[in-house]
Amino acid sequence: MTEQIKNEINSLVENAKNVYVSSVDENGYPNTKAMLSLQRDGMGIHYFSTNLSSKRVAQFKQNPKACVYYCDEPKYRGLLLIGKMEVCTDTYHKELLWREGFERYYSKGVTDDDYCVFKFTAEKTKYYPGSADTFDIKELL
Repeated sequence: MTEQIKNEINSLVENAKNVYVSSVDENGYPNTKAMLSLQRDGMGIHYFSTNLSSKRVAQFKQNPKACVYYCDEPKYRGLLLIGKMEVCTDTYHKELLWREGFERYYSKGVTDDDYCVFKFTAEKTKYYPGSADTFDIKELL
């Protein structure tokens, strides 16, 4: 992977407001949802917030396999990340992702029992239009 492609990927992810997150349902079908791109730790770990009572949480608890897709529609560029999703309910992760305005959805604030965090750990990646190959995530770290 060239430095130019790495720079394009970083720019794509840094500028993304939304990202598509896919889980696998109880019948083995993919389910995709747009989520806010809130925070990441390099290219290897990406965080999202949601309701603990959501269908997606149940799906990830049953099957942690996940796909995250960042895209820039006008430029026809996309980054596919394949890995595992963890559902985090601990104070550290909840405080890490808490943003002003979340009270609208979680009336009890950061300690709300229905508030949780998804921690996605990428294993493989594919960049469009950069290459038809899938790369180990270590090439982006």
